[in-house]
Amino acid sequence: MIPYRVSNIRRLGPSRLTAGLDEHRRLDLNAHHKYHDRLPGQTVDALISMAEEVDLRGRGGAAFPFARKLRAVSARDGETVVLVNAAEGEPASLKDKTLLTRAPHLVLEGALLAASALGSREVVVAVGAGELAEASVTAAVAERGLTGLVRVAAIEERFISGEGGALVRAVNGEMGLPPGRKVRSSDSGVYGLPTLLSNTETFAQLAVLAELGPEEYASVGTVQEPGTILLTVGGSVGAPAVVEVPPGVPLADVLALCEAKICDGLLLGGYHGTWMSAEAAYGTVLSRRGAKEAGGELGAGIVVVLGEDTCPLGETARVAGYLAAQSAGQCGPCRLGLPDLARAFRQLQDGDPDGPEAVRRAAAAVKGRGACFHPDGSARFVLSALDAFADDVEEHRFHGGCGRETKGVLPLPVEEARDVRLMVDWTRCQGHGLCAHLVPELVKLDHHGFPVFMDTGVPSWLLGDAQKAVEMCPALALRIGAK
Repeated sequence: MIPYRVSNIRRLGPSRLTAGLDEHRRLDLNAHHKYHDRLPGQTVDALISMAEEVDLRGRGGAAFPFARKLRAVSARDGETVVLVNAAEGEPASLKDKTLLTRAPHLVLEGALLAASALGSREVVVAVGAGELAEASVTAAVAERGLTGLVRVAAIEERFISGEGGALVRAVNGEMGLPPGRKVRSSDSGVYGLPTLLSNTETFAQLAVLAELGPEEYASVGTVQEPGTILLTVGGSVGAPAVVEVPPGVPLADVLALCEAKICDGLLLGGYHGTWMSAEAAYGTVLSRRGAKEAGGELGAGIVVVLGEDTCPLGETARVAGYLAAQSAGQCGPCRLGLPDLARAFRQLQDGDPDGPEAVRRAAAAVKGRGACFHPDGSARFVLSALDAFADDVEEHRFHGGCGRETKGVLPLPVEEARDVRLMVDWTRCQGHGLCAHLVPELVKLDHHGFPVFMDTGVPSWLLGDAQKAVEMCPALALRIGAK
């Protein structure tokens, strides 16, 4: 589980999604109606028309047009379901948890609006088990007397738990892993029924759109991207916060608001996003279009700033190892390719002169070949570091490092600090190499035939193979232990 605190709220421009959160830590139903109107029902055609007029996009990262999802589900015969994707497995993001924890009724309003228009049999809110968000939305459902119509599904939260297919499988009681083949939730989702699936902020945006109407909703933002967006701003900043801003605002203004100064670089879009140099970041306009023009991706609205006291390559290597361990282990590019990519970047950090080329080769081996988005996103994140931190790359190549420690500025789940690992007693190891054959995802052999271990925990799907390697080691040199 990722540790959660109630986030500071800041804004540039109007207060829409965050209305009332300066005065209240959580909006109960009565407080919610102080800041938001009671919404009349809408036909599905009216909702589609409004969403198309302002080009409402999903706020989970993929920016898929919401009207197209609505139309696809409404075209299906029989019962339907509305599924709120609140599985915010991205460690650097807090915006969706903040909405569900502090403004749960706004999210429910949007989901219920869609469910009423579609005639859905149920609304399901899928949220990380044990989070404050789970307790908050469960209380909100009870406040409205919606038990039976709205179900809160507590799921195990992992980095890939928010992928659509993985989420549907988790809600249906299966392992929350991507299915390996593309299945549109509008064709078959919860209970195998056509399902309208979108993320937490998207449903909150739908409620605001229905309340304000398209014209007022579009009175802020840009012509192409009207309304407001939520950002999670963290890292080396004086005032980390969830920030509501209209698209078109300079990123520099948001950084000033959060008392941040970029030194080495900035991560935009989270751990499937891109590193940007300080120069590129300060010239970036915050919108999907602006981020793309600057060579980045807005993604789920994540901004992580690096100060001058941590090694940027070390920070990247930490997360690369985490992403490799978060693989579903279902396809070669994830199972073998991501550990290779993480290992190559760690060697670059350690001063391997051929490190940059090794990283590029490892990234090329996974790009475009995975069963889901995870390999591509991980490769994008790692490759962007080579460009954003080009001077540091050369410093590490020629001097073995930059002289700075890795402070752990990029957030990772607390479990990563006490993960289980494959360990070796070097006084016993004789270089038989059997471990590399049994768990190639975790072990490679050096040019002497001795094991080189992946600097990350053993994923759950590899524990059996790792235990087998321990049991079969001829020299009894291996063990599994906590770091």
